Amino acid sequence: MTMPALKRSLASLVGLLALTAAAVLAPVARSAEPSPPILFVHGNGDSAALWTTIVWRFESNGYDPARLFAMDFTHPSARTDDTKPQDNRSSTDDALRELGAKVAEIQARTGQKQVVLVGSSRGGNAIRNYVKFGGGAPNVSHAILGGTPNHGTQATNPNLNNEFHGAGSFLTRLNTPDEIVPGVRWMTIRSDSNDKYAQPEGRFVGMPGQPTGVTFAGPELRGATNVVLPGLDHREVAFHRLAFTAMYAFITGAEPKRFYPAPQASPVLDGLVSGYAAGTPTNLPLEGAMVEVYAVDPASGGRRAGEAVHRKTIGADGRWGPFRANLDAYYEFVVTADGYPTTHVYRTPFPRSSAYVHLRVRPLEDKDRGAGAIVTMTRPRGYFGHGRDLFLLDGKVPSGVGEGVPGASEATQRFEPGPSRPVRVVLNAESMTVRTYPLEQGHVTIAEFHY
Repeated sequence: MTMPALKRSLASLVGLLALTAAAVLAPVARSAEPSPPILFVHGNGDSAALWTTIVWRFESNGYDPARLFAMDFTHPSARTDDTKPQDNRSSTDDALRELGAKVAEIQARTGQKQVVLVGSSRGGNAIRNYVKFGGGAPNVSHAILGGTPNHGTQATNPNLNNEFHGAGSFLTRLNTPDEIVPGVRWMTIRSDSNDKYAQPEGRFVGMPGQPTGVTFAGPELRGATNVVLPGLDHREVAFHRLAFTAMYAFITGAEPKRFYPAPQASPVLDGLVSGYAAGTPTNLPLEGAMVEVYAVDPASGGRRAGEAVHRKTIGADGRWGPFRANLDAYYEFVVTADGYPTTHVYRTPFPRSSAYVHLRVRPLEDKDRGAGAIVTMTRPRGYFGHGRDLFLLDGKVPSGVGEGVPGASEATQRFEPGPSRPVRVVLNAESMTVRTYPLEQGHVTIAEFHY
């Protein structure tokens, strides 16, 4: 999206949000009943970590933290063919079973019969499948789907058993005869034309230059409250502050008073350490890995003290914490694990506590080999959009991020061999300084942003 187009979208957004609020505010009186539990369901290849900022926003508007949950699918990536087993990939039935088990766990913990389900992308497929075919309708009060490809990412590929085929068996069952299940309040949130998986042309689904058979409105459902947020990308329609605003109003019947997290004096952090298997990400614990946490200088990226402020060998539960952080501290998380490069993950200050500060490491790719050092900037909750976002790595716009519809959540810069040096990384209002480490000694650097 160009800057003039972005300005036009933003100029119209005030009126849009007013219409959105009118559409989603619950037409019932507020009561003294406790807030319903909310379960956040991640998308394809992702993890619960992507919901961190949304959870912070709910908490900062008075939502009880004990009623906010995010789940990790064991094998988060979909099969190529939903009917055929595939290593480290899950079927739609697998996702349904895991989601159903998590709902039952939340019901037992909270004593509440009904929960709210909020899904990003593939997470919405699991929600719809659970509600319609998994006996979940009585257990769900609201279902909110951000960027879910409810009519597929394409509808012309011959593989009709693919979960994301708009004319395939899975989505045909979900969409026939009705697209929603009565008794559950449904909302979809989509982009106007900036969602890479709701495009008439197949660039992002392995069909460049070919028609997909889907439209920009593919994530909508007949009978649901369908919200359009102009300019946002496939991930942002679940994780952006405007998506949160729509969610919060739909669930509570009131508009939020805060759009950014309210700071806590001493945040407590924890999360899962995981890796890759069969070339795809997994949410299985990476037992035996070592995590060290260092406070770093925000100007140089250098460690403020020689000793780690936290250190832990990962056990069977996969958890690396808990760790009590300083509110204004920048941190470097170092993950050492057999079969993986030593991974240095830099993070900007954490405003609030979170149990979803996940650390996922991955093997080196052939394209990374031969450089002196590599630094990757990553935006898990959105993509980089030329003309929409400011993103700089070492003072330059990194290569490899395509023009047009935002489609990349990370960008890597390769450096010549040499001594460790600081590298400034900027994403919109967030910035940090990281350090290079020698690739030949098995080290990589990641700058991960909150927003």
